[in-house]
Amino acid sequence: MVAVGAIARRLTVAAAGKDELIGQVVAELRASRSASDQVEEAAAEHLGINRTDQRCLDIIERLGPLTAGRLAEESGLTTGSVTVLIDRLEAAGHVNRIPDQADRRKVLVEVTPETRALERELHGYLANHGHPRLARFTLAELTLLRDFLRINSELNAEQAALIRARPGR
Repeated sequence: MVAVGAIARRLTVAAAGKDELIGQVVAELRASRSASDQVEEAAAEHLGINRTDQRCLDIIERLGPLTAGRLAEESGLTTGSVTVLIDRLEAAGHVNRIPDQADRRKVLVEVTPETRALERELHGYLANHGHPRLARFTLAELTLLRDFLRINSELNAEQAALIRARPGR
């Protein structure tokens, strides 16, 4: 019986250690999100746009060219808000509206080559300095990190949807 008790105590300590580590991971995710927000805020200021416009510009750059409806889905904004947002980005020279080659009735939004180059310059630090730091990880560890970040993105999207669905103040 003593051996069973000792194993149970070790498992309890391991579980407590795991719970503590999970708490640390969550805290680091929140800190990382705050640091990323600072980068995006600085980029938005540099581009002369607001933070929401910057977030949508990033979505267009990553997924585009895309329709206003798809941008609304990806950003969580209404289609009306997205139309006004695209008007602002187009007036500032950051995006172009182009006809959809597959369906000429649709219009797509794409980042201008000048803004794409500027965005790469502004976000180049991460690519240039992140790659060497990530290169120390094994393929298995990088796969784990990638999968974890995908899960984190899914959780954030789910949480945003839950918050939006809550009754207002």
